Amino acid sequence: MLQINKTKTFLLIALSAMSVGIFSCKDKPKEEVADRKYVLPDSLLKTIRLDTVRMKPNVDAVTLTGVVDFNQDNMVHIYPLVSGNLQGIKVMLGDYVHAGDILGTIRSTDVAGISSSLINAQSNLAVAKKTMEAAKSMFKSGLNSQTDVVAAESNYNQAEAELSRVKQVMQINGVGGSGATSVIKAPISGFVVEKFVTNNTYIRSDNGNPMFTISDLKNVWVMANVYESNIMKVRKGDPAEITTLSYPDRVFKGNVSEIMNVLDPQSKVMKVKIALPNSDYALKPQMFTTVNVIQNEGGQSLAVPAGALVFSNSQYYVLVYKSPSDIRITPVTIGGSTGNYSYIKTGVQQGDVLIASQALLIFQELNG
Repeated sequence: MLQINKTKTFLLIALSAMSVGIFSCKDKPKEEVADRKYVLPDSLLKTIRLDTVRMKPNVDAVTLTGVVDFNQDNMVHIYPLVSGNLQGIKVMLGDYVHAGDILGTIRSTDVAGISSSLINAQSNLAVAKKTMEAAKSMFKSGLNSQTDVVAAESNYNQAEAELSRVKQVMQINGVGGSGATSVIKAPISGFVVEKFVTNNTYIRSDNGNPMFTISDLKNVWVMANVYESNIMKVRKGDPAEITTLSYPDRVFKGNVSEIMNVLDPQSKVMKVKIALPNSDYALKPQMFTTVNVIQNEGGQSLAVPAGALVFSNSQYYVLVYKSPSDIRITPVTIGGSTGNYSYIKTGVQQGDVLIASQALLIFQELNG
């Protein structure tokens, strides 16, 4: 009986010890999770962009859609001047060419006729020159009259003018020194932005389509669409900020340089033109753009970069950065947006440092 009681007592002590161990094992991770605090990793800290809350002029912006287009004033369409077979094309779409570079040649019967006219004009000039010299010599000997000399000089001048005309026709049509070929040369330096022909294509001089189009692309136009409700808000000379999908963090600045005061009958929009410098060729024709046309309203307000805003559960937030271990989620009230900045009514103060890139990723980590 005593032995049985000792056994029961031992079992109770063992079970109690196991229970304490189990509960202590469960409680310890909970304390560690509660004490855990998010610290921004060094690898992520090197890639994010920090910006500050700053005062910016109050502006109102009309947001438009647009497309990058060629500068029509710095663009040349090249048409065929003679009919014939196109050969020797080496340029491709997008190639850069210099003024005077050969784009191709055209073998043409028209050119053969011009070459024949050159030979006839040269022969007629030589004959007219000999006739004039003979007339002058005979006049000195008394065998010819002054009228005969004048007539010979007139024939010579006509032959000389005809030769000059034929040479100009050859130059205009790009006719070389020999052979029935017309040489196509680039009239300006720039990029081949359109190409509608290939080697061994037969072309006609009366064709209304160009063979090539060349544009220097150092200046481009952005053609923006203005709907009827916004026409009164857009004026010539207004500053404009242009962004693209290709360069989301880059703002191209210009001014409304021209307003087309007609509406497209199909889309019911009015076009406005913004001329932009494009020295690095970043803007490509047919790129889609977002255009913010800006009017200054006077005064200043707090503004933050658009990339610093996070929208969650019908509320805007920013991440105020103090240190990698001290990042605060702060709700803010938006007063409006323009370009890459948003105006803030409440929530932050001037000079606050914000995380301006990858804010959503860090916001989710902090919430997690």
